[in-house]
Amino acid sequence: MNELENYYGKFCEDKRLLRKHGQVEYRTSMKYIHDYLKPGDRLLDIGAGTGRYSVALSQEGYEVDAIELVKYNLGMLKAKKSNVKAYQGTALDLSRYQDETFDVTLLFGPMYHLFSYEDKLKALSEAKRVTKTGGIILVAYVMNDYSVLVHGFRDGHIKEALKNGKIDKNFQTLTNIDDLYSYVRLELIEKLNKDLDIKVGAVYYMDESRIRGERIDPKRVVVKEIYPHMIIVEDE
Repeated sequence: MNELENYYGKFCEDKRLLRKHGQVEYRTSMKYIHDYLKPGDRLLDIGAGTGRYSVALSQEGYEVDAIELVKYNLGMLKAKKSNVKAYQGTALDLSRYQDETFDVTLLFGPMYHLFSYEDKLKALSEAKRVTKTGGIILVAYVMNDYSVLVHGFRDGHIKEALKNGKIDKNFQTLTNIDDLYSYVRLELIEKLNKDLDIKVGAVYYMDESRIRGERIDPKRVVVKEIYPHMIIVEDE
């Protein structure tokens, strides 16, 4: 994980969600988190970064645990002297926690940096395991097609990407651990949900200026997924 350590050691993660576009992401995510929070809920923030979400939720009075892989980020989180119980760890191994421990689980960062299907499945499986039956899981992904449209076509890098083997003939971005980010399509997310017996309840689409969507009224919402330009709410 030296690449991640080097990247986040140089990148100002603590201020990212305070910038213009970051505020859209933060406020939108917090809106949906609060839609499902109940008084007395216990939360787990996996891939907590410097604690932008976990510290804020702790300050609201919720009991929050945080898992962060990168030592630098973890140090910044702990330096905030909040009530968050923060530990170094990975989304692939939450063995410090028993089954059905948390009411709400956030998985906002790890899927960005997991490249194999098996690792993505393991991370989501662990999040599901430690979340109570009837609880909420929110998962963030980097969407492939949006990245291709913006960086490839809008910004004029599509020919370069094809030439360098970074995109295949189906416009799937081809990355590895040296590229830091893993880009996914909705089909892969649907396969993850199917393999873990998770059913989609509603879909929300968002961009930098608006949120729109059609929501199903489920009897009980159990999982919710958020990623930069699409939000999926799961139900039982």
